[in-house]
Formats: sequence, structure tokens, C-alpha cells
Amino acid sequence: MAMARGSSGLAYPDRFFAAAAYVGFGGSPDSASTGVISKFPNDVALLLYGLYQQATIGPCKVPKPSAWNPVENGKWTSWNGLGNMASTEAMRLFVKLLEEEDPAWYSRIPETVVEPVVEPVVDKEVKPKVDLGRADGDFHPEPDIIPTENGNTLETPGVDVPSGGLGGINIYDQWIAPEVSGQPPKSRYEHGAAVVQEKMYIFGGNHNGRYLSDLQFLDLKSLTWSKIEAKVQTPDSSNTALPVPCAGHSLVPWGSKILSIAGHAKDPSETVTVKEFDPQTCTWSDLKAYGKAPVARGGQSVTLVGMNLVMFGGQDAKRALLNDLHILDLETMTWDDIDAVGVPPSPRSDHAAAVHADRYVLIFGGGSHATCFNDLHVLDLQNMEWSKPKQQGIVPSPRAGHAGVTVGENWYIVGGGDNINGVSETLVLNMSTLVWSVVTTVQGRVPLASEGLSLVVSSHMGEDILVSFGGYNGRYSNEVYALKPSHKSGLHPKMLERPESESVGGQLPISNAPRDGEPEFGTDQDRKISEAVADDVNSEHANVRSKATDEQLLATLKADKEELEAALAKEELQRHQLKQELTESEARNVELTKELQSVRGQLAGEQSRCFKLEVDIAELRQKLQTLETLQKELELLRRQKAASEQAALDAKQRQSPGGVWGWLAGPPSDPSA
Repeated sequence: MAMARGSSGLAYPDRFFAAAAYVGFGGSPDSASTGVISKFPNDVALLLYGLYQQATIGPCKVPKPSAWNPVENGKWTSWNGLGNMASTEAMRLFVKLLEEEDPAWYSRIPETVVEPVVEPVVDKEVKPKVDLGRADGDFHPEPDIIPTENGNTLETPGVDVPSGGLGGINIYDQWIAPEVSGQPPKSRYEHGAAVVQEKMYIFGGNHNGRYLSDLQFLDLKSLTWSKIEAKVQTPDSSNTALPVPCAGHSLVPWGSKILSIAGHAKDPSETVTVKEFDPQTCTWSDLKAYGKAPVARGGQSVTLVGMNLVMFGGQDAKRALLNDLHILDLETMTWDDIDAVGVPPSPRSDHAAAVHADRYVLIFGGGSHATCFNDLHVLDLQNMEWSKPKQQGIVPSPRAGHAGVTVGENWYIVGGGDNINGVSETLVLNMSTLVWSVVTTVQGRVPLASEGLSLVVSSHMGEDILVSFGGYNGRYSNEVYALKPSHKSGLHPKMLERPESESVGGQLPISNAPRDGEPEFGTDQDRKISEAVADDVNSEHANVRSKATDEQLLATLKADKEELEAALAKEELQRHQLKQELTESEARNVELTKELQSVRGQLAGEQSRCFKLEVDIAELRQKLQTLETLQKELELLRRQKAASEQAALDAKQRQSPGGVWGWLAGPPSDPSA
């Protein structure tokens, strides 16, 4: 049966048969590469074999081969370990495992492949093409020849695109790995992601210490990856150049275009650059900005608020951490250096930022050279003032490299780490009440518990869906995950707590150790099967868990209702008591007001008396001053009188010679007598 190719891939089971033919199963003379299976490690090849047998024949019912044949024994163990796994699930895991081991397999298959003939006969095994020339039964790899990528956007003519897409997600508040077709981007972290016209664009990033410059998008309707051969428009319109590889930049949707701000590069500029990508022409262009541009950096946060971009923090080319604040007016393309009042967040990078009510910018987490943070800061754009409000609910663990996206008043935070462990829980902050709660928690070292991942929000049938991509937690990822939020996490934190996942290993018919005479790779094979079948177990029990979760949710809601009713009654009693106290206080206030008025009247009378006394005192002082003047004049007159009397006496004495003795002696005799 001929099948067409396309970037969207083939629908099951056609995609499975194409993958099986590529690996070499089925015995078709037109198989893409009959020796491809020999490239894989033993445990992978055996797991592919077991999944193929499970998908085409069903559960293993053949007797166990003799222990002296390790290859046949290993194949039987791989098949038998899958138990009663459904055929469709085995097909899905087969394709998933092949894409993990050989991501470019789909680009190497010929234009037509032949569906293998499946015979429902148990004793006729379809054996992989392996080299049994050595007694140890090892698979001998052939040279791995990988053609270079052509970089062209893939087309999908005549191919049935999977109709499920994001609409196939019917579970709330749980991360799902949807089936994605097309050739995915290279694994990376610290990339940029933005959604424009129902397409998630991925640009740049870091892989093994190398900066990337490719641009790809995921069609969120069909969940199909496509690559764009983007060019940079130079001042000379006749010439184009390739985009500059970068990481730690910010990708922001702006109308029908995308803005890329800042970022680390091999040859960084002195100041922050702003680039614009036009999906219609597939070209990048540098936007000229005015004002004082910030110093070049990466790991900053850039938040779109109306017609402005608010940029905070980051790390410059010399690894110096920053906590400066800048705003770019997109209408005038002018930078403004903001000196906000209050205490700003400490210098940091790889934090998350969000805007609430077009007025408040929230900064959460981030890291320095020595530690990671879990603090929350708020910038009031009207007053240009920093504050550090008290957080409610659970206490988030310190983290950096996390991603965030807002849905209404809820701010979802995913991933991040503290340089030791990745953060496994997905948090949500109600930005109105500042209450944190846990949406869900992932198990193990999955990409969702990694640093440098991206997170965007899309919608399907009126419901919001979070989509994550990439990240690094010891290995680079290019996987896509999706979560449909229930929008209740900020209101009822308790009911969102999920029970711990049940152990999958105890439900699998897999031995824990190899038996005597069995190959040593049995334990590794069991581990591989456990990892692969974990998805199947989760899928089989999804409805059961969903029902149990609903029952638990209902019970939790009832308990919350009872608690709320009790709290309401208590609040009503307190309100009644407060009302009585308020009435008493108002009565006391009336009495005190009357007393105050009386005192004010008395005080007014006293003030009048005091004024009169002050007038009298002023008059008396004036009279006293007059009296003193009169006393001085009187004293002067007395002195003058005394002086006059003395002068008169002296004159009289001079007029009467002899004085008393002369009088007593009589008048003097006349000399002429």
C-alpha cells in the first residue's frame, strides 16, 4: 500500500508500518533500510522487536526458548514483558522510541513504503535483521550516515493531518505529551518562544554550549513542526544574511510579527538590540531605537504592557548581574532608563515576569552566581515604585530558569531549578490575592522539571492550553507538553493537590534480575520496557484515575463547603459583635463630643478673660512707666529746690558780716568820732 510523505507524518497505523519498514521489520524487499536495526544498542533493538511483535501479533504466548540461546531468550523476554499492552499503544511506543533514537528517520524513508504482511500465526516470528555471526549475540552497528538538513519548510500535500491536536486533551491540570508530527527542532534550552496566528515559533537557544539561530514553528492546530529558512534583511535590500545565533533572549509577539530583544551571542554588541521577524516574508530586520539603550545582556525579563516593553535585570557579557529597569516605547522606539523608588529586586537573571491589570509588573525568582531566589516583587507602573508584598499559600522553592505565562488573573510557573535539582511542581499565582497553589507535580527527570524551557498559552474551543517546549535537566530536550488548566487553582488550593502516582513497576510482569543463563542486558531491557510501558499504564488507567480524582474533588469540595459555612457563621458572629461594639463606641463618641464642646466653651471664656488681663497688664505697664518718669522729675525738682535754698542762705550770710558775734559785740565804732 503506497503512502504519501509529508511533514505532518502518517496517521496510525500507517506511521507505525512506515517506521517498522524503515527499521527493517516485515521482510519487505522495498524496506527502507534492512540494516538500520543494527545501529541501535542491544536493549533498544530488543525493545523495538518486542513492541513490533506486540503490535502485529499481540501478547506473547510462545514458550520461553532455551537459555543457551541468549538472543532468542532476550527477544522473548522483551516481548513477554509487555504483558497485555494494547496493539495501538505498542504502535505508538514503537514510533516514539524510534524518534528518540533516530529523530531524522522520517526524512530518510523513500517516497513510498510497503506495508508489511502481517500473518496472525504465532510460531512465525518476524525477526529483526541482526548479525548472528558472533557467539555473544551482540548486534554489530553499521556506519551511521546522516544527511545534512536542507532547512526548507516542509509541505503537507495529500496527507491526512491528525485531527486530534490540542483538542485531544480532555484532562484538566495534568501535563500530557501530545502526538507531534514533522521533524522536531534540535534539542535546546534558553530559546525564545512566541505564539502568532496559532503557531508557536521557536528561535535560537543553546545546545551543548553552542548558540543556535534556526527558526521553526509548531502548528498548534495540527501539531506539526515546520522549519523556516529565515534571512536577515540588510540595509542593502538586495542582500540578505543569516540570523545571528543567540540564547537567553526574549521573544515577544507584536501584532502579526515577532520581536526578539537582547540575548547572549558569540560576538555581542555593546547595547541591547531589537529585531523584528515578519512571518509573511520570513525575514528578520533590525529596528533602530533611540534614547539611551541598555547594556547588552541575556537572561532578562521583557514584558509587554500596552505599547511598551518593560525590561528588568539579566546578565551582561562580562557575567555581571543586573537589576536595572528600562522601558521601550514601541510607538517612538525610544528607550527610557527608569529610576523607580523603593527597594528593587537584587541583581539576578533567568527570572520570570508578568503584568497584571496593565499596571503592575511582577518579578519572581531568578538566580545569582551563588544562589537562587523565591521572592516576589511588584512594580507599580503608575507610581514607578517597587514593593515586596507578602506571599500567601504555599511557599515556592527557590528557582531560576523557569517559565511563566498568564491566563486571566492566574500566573502559571513551570520548571526551573536550583543548580542541583529541577523543580517538579507546576505552580499558579492568583495575581489579585497573591496566593500560590500547586497545579500538578511531575515525576522523575522529565523536561518539565528542567531549566531554560519555554511556555506559551494557546486556545482550543474556547479553552486555554499551556504548551511547553525544550529545557535542560542533564540532557537537552525538544519535547512538547500540554496542560489544560481548570482556572480554579487560585481559588481552592487544597483541592488541586494530587495523590501520589501509583507505582508502575509493581504492575508489570518483569523480573528484577536476570536468571542463570540469560543475557546480562535483561535488567536494562526490563528498565527500558518499564519506561516505555509506563505511558501505557497511565493511559489504561486514565479514566479510572479521572473518576477517582473527580470523586476526591467532590469530597474535597464538600469539605471546603463545610469549612466555608463554619467560617461564614464565625464571621457573622464576629460581625454582630463588632456591630454592637461599634454602637457602643458611637454612643461614647457622642458623650465625648458633648464634653469636648463644653470644654471648648470654657476654654473660649478663659481665653477671653486672659485677653482682658493682658490688656490690663499692658495699661498698668504703661502707667508704671509714666510713674517712674514723674518720680525722676520730682527728684530732680527736689534737688533743684535744695540747691536754690542753699544758695539763698549763703547769700544772706554774706550780706550780714560778723555774724552772731558781731551782733553780740554791737555795731562797729565810727572812726571819725
